[in-house]
Amino acid sequence: MSEPLLTVEGLEVEFLTRRGRVQAVRNVSFGLGPGQALGLVGESGCGKSVTSQAIMGLVQLPGRIVGGDVRWKGRSLIGPDAADYRREVCGRDIAMVFQDPMTSLDPLFAVGDQIAEVLVRHRGLSQAAARARAIELLDMVHISEPQKRVDQFPHEFSGGMRQRVLIAMALASEPELLIADEPTTALDVTVQASLLDLIAELQQRLSLAVLMITHDLGVVAKLCRDVAVMYAGEIVEDGPASRMLHTPSHPYTAGLVAATPTLALTRHRLETIDGQPPDLRLPRTQCSFRPRCANATEICSVAPDLLPLGDGKGRLACHNPVKTQARAAIASDAVHEAHTASFDAPLLSVNNLSVHYPIGRHGLFGRRDVLKAVDDVSFDIRPGETLGLVGESGSGKTTTGRAVLRAVPVTSGSIVFDGQEITVLGREPLRRLRRDMQIIFQDPYSSLNPRMTVQDIVAEPLIVHGLETEPGRLRDRVAHLLELVGLPADAAERHPHAFSGGQRQRVGIARALTLEPRFIIADEPVSALDVSIRAQVVNLMQDLQSQLGLTYLFIAHDLAVVRHIADRVAIMKSGKIIEIGPVEDIYSSPSQAYTRALLEAVPEIADNAYGVTGSNGAPSSLDAPVV
Repeated sequence: MSEPLLTVEGLEVEFLTRRGRVQAVRNVSFGLGPGQALGLVGESGCGKSVTSQAIMGLVQLPGRIVGGDVRWKGRSLIGPDAADYRREVCGRDIAMVFQDPMTSLDPLFAVGDQIAEVLVRHRGLSQAAARARAIELLDMVHISEPQKRVDQFPHEFSGGMRQRVLIAMALASEPELLIADEPTTALDVTVQASLLDLIAELQQRLSLAVLMITHDLGVVAKLCRDVAVMYAGEIVEDGPASRMLHTPSHPYTAGLVAATPTLALTRHRLETIDGQPPDLRLPRTQCSFRPRCANATEICSVAPDLLPLGDGKGRLACHNPVKTQARAAIASDAVHEAHTASFDAPLLSVNNLSVHYPIGRHGLFGRRDVLKAVDDVSFDIRPGETLGLVGESGSGKTTTGRAVLRAVPVTSGSIVFDGQEITVLGREPLRRLRRDMQIIFQDPYSSLNPRMTVQDIVAEPLIVHGLETEPGRLRDRVAHLLELVGLPADAAERHPHAFSGGQRQRVGIARALTLEPRFIIADEPVSALDVSIRAQVVNLMQDLQSQLGLTYLFIAHDLAVVRHIADRVAIMKSGKIIEIGPVEDIYSSPSQAYTRALLEAVPEIADNAYGVTGSNGAPSSLDAPVV
C-alpha cells in the first residue's frame, strides 16, 4: 500500500454570519494516494467545495478552519506556520480546476500568457521557454492548432475548450494531485465525455491523483475508483464505487442513486429525497439525515459515528442501513407509463423555420456572411405531448424555442399555433397570444428580479395583461400557484436569494403558469440542479402536465432526463433537425451516427466496472491510513 499524498484528518470549517455560526465542514477525514481518483459527491451546500478550498488554503474570512489538519506528504498545510509551505505546494504540487472557466480565466490576457505565468512562477522558466511549454500543454489537452490558439483570448474558445485550457494551466507545474470542482456541470454530454476521457488519460500517463467534486453520479462512475458521500458537512458513507453506486448502505446515498435518471428507464416517476438539508447553524444532536429518512427510528436521535464496515470496504455513519439490491437495467417497456398525448390536430406546427444572422463582411462593400442558427426546421407538437429537443451547445435549440415565441426575428418559415399563423402577428395580437405560450428558463436566479418578492414576481403577468388588479385576489391566486408547485404560502413574502436553486426553479414554473398557458417551452430547466432537486422538478413538470393538460417543448442536452419526460425527441445539429421520432425508437435504434455518439457519451452509473483495485492497479484511496 502506497503512502498517501494527501491526508485530511478531522477537518472543521465554519463561517461567521449575522445569523450565527455556520458549520460548513464537520470532522471530515480521508486519504488520497498516487494515481488514485476519489469522487466527493452530495447536494449543493453539503461542504464539498469548502473542503477543497480548505485543502488549497482558499478559505478566507468570514470563513475559517477551526479544527483538524490537512497534510501533504506528511507535512501540515494548516496554520500560520505552514503558510510558506502551503504557497509552495498549492499551485505546484496540488492544482485545482474550477467549475466556471470564464471566471477563472482573465479575459484581458491570451490563454498562452496565463499558462506561461504558472510556469514562470512555479518552474522558473524564461518567457520563451514558458510559451513553448504552453503550446505543448495545449496540445496535450487536445486543443487543435495550439501554435495559433496560444495567442487567442478566453472569449474565442467554447466552454469545453476553456475548461481544457484550465486543465492545461493546472498541469503546467506538473502537479501530483488535481482537484476538479464540478468541471463538467454546464457542458454538453459529448464535451463532458471528452474531458472525462482526458482526465482519465492524464491520470494513467502521469500517475496523477484526482479529487473529483461533483453531484453527477454518472461522472463519478466513469472516472473514480472510490466515492465519499457528504451530507450536511459530513462524510456519511465512503467506499469503492463498485459498491457505493450499486448497493449503497446509507439511505441518503441510496436516495441519490435512485434519483439519477438512466437511459435504460423511460417515463417512470423518478425517486426523490423529500425535505431539505438541516440548518448548519444548529448543533448536531441527532443524525443529520433523520428528518428526511424513511428508515429513521428512535436510535437515530443520537448522532452516528463514521465507522469502518465489517468487510473493510469503506465507512458508514448510520444506525439503520438500507438493504439494497444491485440496480439492474430494466427494460423500458416494463416501466413505460401510457401517456395521454392527444392524437388531434397539432397544437404547434413549425414548418421550414429559419433564423439567420449576418456576421462579418468581405471588404467594405462586399457581401456579408450569414450564420444559420436555425436552418429549415420542421416539427409538430400535439396537445398534451412533450417533444424533447436535444443537441450540443450552438446546435440551435434555444434559438428555435425563442423563435417559436417570436422572441427573435424569424428569417423564413411558418409557425402555426392552434391554427393561427403567428409569424405575421403584430405587437398586440402577439401579446395576447403569449398568454397561451410561456417559457421556463435555465437559470432561475437570473430570470427572477432579485428586488421583487415572490408575490410580485408571480403576480406580475396578471397585472401586465390586465387580468387581475385587486390585491386580495392576487394574493389568493399566488398562494394557489405556490401550492401547485410545492412551495409554502409564506414563500410569497420572500425574495429569490432566500431560496435554493430547486425552489427558485419552482418559482419560475409558478410564474410561467400564472396566465394558465397551454404550451410551455422549458429551456434547460434542470441542467444546473442537483440530482435530487432535478428529480423533484422533473416529477413536478410531469404532474402539472397531467393535472393541467400542458404541452411541452423540452430543450436539453441531458439525454437521460429527456428520456424520462418526453414522448418524442428531435435531435439538432448545426441548426438542423437530423432525426425525429418516438423516444423508444430514437434511443433504441438511432439512424444517425451523431445521435449514437450523443447516447454513447452519456455517463451512467452502470459504466463503473472497477474491481477490488483501481483502474491503474492502485489500492483504494480510502485504504490510506487516517489517524
